[in-house]
Amino acid sequence: MVSPKFLVSGGKRSPIRELSEYGAAQAAIVGRENVYDFSLGNPSTPPPKEVEDAIIDIIQNDDPVEVHGYSSNMGLDSCRQAVAESYNRRFGTELDKKNFMMTTGASTALNVVSLALNIDEQSEIMVIAPYFPGYTQACDAGGNRMVVVPPDMDGFQINFAEMERLINPHTQGVIINSPNNPTGVIYSAETIQRIGALLEKKSREYGHAIYIICDEPYRELVYTDAEVPYIPKYYRNTIICYSYSKSLSLAGERVGYIATDNDIDDFDQVWIALRGAAGIVANVCAPTLFQKVVERCVDVAPNMADYVYNRNLLMDAFAKIGYEFARPDGAFYLYFKAPFGMDAQEFSELAKKYNVLIVPGFGCPGYLRLSYCASRRSCEACIPFMQKLYDEAREIMAGK
Repeated sequence: MVSPKFLVSGGKRSPIRELSEYGAAQAAIVGRENVYDFSLGNPSTPPPKEVEDAIIDIIQNDDPVEVHGYSSNMGLDSCRQAVAESYNRRFGTELDKKNFMMTTGASTALNVVSLALNIDEQSEIMVIAPYFPGYTQACDAGGNRMVVVPPDMDGFQINFAEMERLINPHTQGVIINSPNNPTGVIYSAETIQRIGALLEKKSREYGHAIYIICDEPYRELVYTDAEVPYIPKYYRNTIICYSYSKSLSLAGERVGYIATDNDIDDFDQVWIALRGAAGIVANVCAPTLFQKVVERCVDVAPNMADYVYNRNLLMDAFAKIGYEFARPDGAFYLYFKAPFGMDAQEFSELAKKYNVLIVPGFGCPGYLRLSYCASRRSCEACIPFMQKLYDEAREIMAGK
């Protein structure tokens, strides 16, 4: 016998991974160059040169037993201190290594936080639509019920009326993702202030802290002068989950962290619970080699040139064709509406006809996500197909 719970969850395929696997199968038939895979948020731009230089230097000159051995469960002291000092320079904080735990990426960090905040079988974690589907697994991992706040379809900020209606005594945390996956929208300082004020009010009303769980792997991927607010500045009960997968193009290396400021409620108890939860999900330690890389590259800027090119190219093309989309000020996604009222899943299936792979959903009916961290060539080549798809959608929907 095996767990009925995991038979159910294991039988639910990720639509993102499923589409990516379809693309790999198609590439074997028609050639990789003829498949335009915009499914995964997998950076196609290489890591910055500083990362490559750090890897080579560490491998050649550091003690190999240390490089390839365990660190402490919390992570290397020197790495955590380097990240803390980067925060202090950037955000005016006064943090040190005690404020950080290195993790195997942001997904593990979210699972750890979900576990640590689970009080009982009625505990809830709130997510804001549209949202990354992995939040479902993170909530499940912690034994929490996931509550979805319906989207603000005008600007993809926050539907505060619905958010306030849905918060209740069982709400333990709210996941905030900015810049957002899938929209690329940055939550404004005004939005964060309103969230903070609402959660302060509800925390007092219910007699316990409601935490902001800040999922921000795209924090450095910004195209405009828009500020990405440092959320603990506006709400002290914030737990940050971060990954270097996007900023340093290290998606396969699985290195990130959990962080809090010093004035979070019950600081010591929160960190004891986080350490305990990390053990449950077997976060023995983040890869030691890449903790050392992070220590050396903590302030290295991401390679943005390809993302800037692809974003501007696709925004211009989609606008000319007639697609409606959210303006991405950050991350590397174009979130657009299937034209003429077509169902998003139907549009995604139609796009397969041209081997264009785009993912429907993320909590907003009728919308799809195109991940433009693909090659420039793929983004350029897909534009004529997006025109054909627009025209075909018009014909199909006119005939219904």
